[in-house]
Amino acid sequence: MNVIFIDSLSGEELLHMVSQDVAGILAASQGESVTFPVGHFKYEFHNLDFYEENGQIRQELVIYVKKI
Repeated sequence: MNVIFIDSLSGEELLHMVSQDVAGILAASQGESVTFPVGHFKYEFHNLDFYEENGQIRQELVIYVKKI
């Protein structure tokens, strides 16, 4: 599944990845902080989005974080 981290303040995409362990990534992101090359961030909320692409239903986990 696609997993995307978004800066909730600016709307900037911080990371786009594919993972089969979305529960693990979500649990880890809800910890003390998440570090990206542009700084340290704290989990705010997430959405599970479904969309159609080339006739197939796809899903992605979008995790919103704010800079700390």
